[in-house]
Amino acid sequence: MREIYETERLRLKPTSEEDAAFIVALVNTPKWLKYIGDRNIRSVEDAEAYIKAKMLPQLKRLGFANYTVTRKSDNTKMGTCGLYDREGLDGIDIGFAFLPEHEQKGYAFEAANKLKDVAFEEFGITEVSAITTRDNLSSQKLLKKLGLKLIGVTSIPDDDEELLLYKIQA
Repeated sequence: MREIYETERLRLKPTSEEDAAFIVALVNTPKWLKYIGDRNIRSVEDAEAYIKAKMLPQLKRLGFANYTVTRKSDNTKMGTCGLYDREGLDGIDIGFAFLPEHEQKGYAFEAANKLKDVAFEEFGITEVSAITTRDNLSSQKLLKKLGLKLIGVTSIPDDDEELLLYKIQA
């Protein structure tokens, strides 16, 4: 099983502690705070602890988790994309977030489409889910472009907001 995945323009590698400074910047962007939520990560040390507690255990347990997305041409870290075993959801959830300056350029689709294919072809996952807020129209558009279908609403533990639930089968 490979750890690093590539597309025409991108490299996706499991997020590690060396990505901590980037993670601090990403999780404090306006869209992250609005649509994903405040993770109270304000320093590199906070990010390192978050990566160790939330990302690395799933990677070790399942072989996949959160991936840092870099542009091949200049090694710029642009966003994250991942396959998550999320509490309160059945199956595996796909998620993505990019720094504002890298949005609307097709990077999120390119990264998420690659991970969707890897989920089905390499990890043997038979169904991928996704959740998003009702007002996150760009996320909804991307999920539809990836082939996921809106099947209803759900909520996750410790979050009262009703979320849209999308799914696609292999």
